[in-house]
Amino acid sequence: MSTEVHDPGAYDYSQRPARLPVDVDHSNKDLAIPLQDRVEMYELQQVLRQFEKRAYDLFMQNLVKGTSHLSLGMEAVAAGFGLALRPDDYSFATYRGHAHTIARGAALGPVMAELLGRENGILKGKGGSMHLTSVEHGMMGSYAIIGAHLTIANGAAWAAQLRGTDQVAVAFFGDGTTNIGAFHEALNFAAIWDLPVVFVCENNLYMEYTPIDVVSAVPNPAADRGPAYGLDGIVVDGNDADAVFHVASQAVARARAGDGPSLIEAVTYRHGGHSRADPGKYRPADEVEAWLERDPIPMYHQRLLELGVPEGDLAAIQQSVAGRVEDATEFAKGGSPPGEEHLFTDVWAAGGSAWRN
Repeated sequence: MSTEVHDPGAYDYSQRPARLPVDVDHSNKDLAIPLQDRVEMYELQQVLRQFEKRAYDLFMQNLVKGTSHLSLGMEAVAAGFGLALRPDDYSFATYRGHAHTIARGAALGPVMAELLGRENGILKGKGGSMHLTSVEHGMMGSYAIIGAHLTIANGAAWAAQLRGTDQVAVAFFGDGTTNIGAFHEALNFAAIWDLPVVFVCENNLYMEYTPIDVVSAVPNPAADRGPAYGLDGIVVDGNDADAVFHVASQAVARARAGDGPSLIEAVTYRHGGHSRADPGKYRPADEVEAWLERDPIPMYHQRLLELGVPEGDLAAIQQSVAGRVEDATEFAKGGSPPGEEHLFTDVWAAGGSAWRN
């Protein structure tokens, strides 16, 4: 690691050299992915982008309750894994969980209503942006405690292993989690027990406001730690849905076959700050510009054109998604704040201590 971090001036991160994205690997268009699956991933990326842009607009109108952590620019990761998973598989996410919840099939209206704190929300308005959960869609929660859900994903994977259901658990986490003890504990436990779990680091280069490379002893904070636990260190372009889907499919198939866990580091970039309270001015201007040019959606749009999908079809998808997001917004705004009848529901499990035995 460079010694420049010991210079007080080095902590003006906006003055650091830009960390630039890799070039698009155009050979990924030759991956054996059915064209209809690719169109589905394009549509999903459009849904995630337009939903998050609308969430931003509603936040600026003071309609979103609390803060929000958007996935603008990071849609390819959720889209690739969303297509690779079975409906009965499990997903666990951080507080940046809108995209992963929608990618598992949760309806846009209830998700949007949850952001607004309305009783027609997916959690009746009591979870909000940071705790989206939909068990019926295999979305087992968004967690605000850094790294906590990795060990919970292990529990879900272990339960599936014991039941013999060949279900797979996937835990998404940010790069900052890799310096948390739970990350190392979860990887070690999963490897020891050959659990059907896939750990996915969404490395957007910043652990909140601090560049991850400043506080990590290895270049790839997730993948380079994998070999210590007997796991291959897999790094993938997190802005290419085809690349993500390819490695996701392999890791999920490995877990489903009983061959143990995988660790994937998807390198991506958030278009905005850490949360809506963060203007993101600590990032070098040329770095932001370069990553905006590597936007996953225009790149994928162009790839589909090269693969023969008509521009009119892609435009129709964008227009259809816009209508769906508009409908979801109206549904959300039409909901009421949670009433007193919801105050003590879904707070604790009944049954006393008997369940422990």
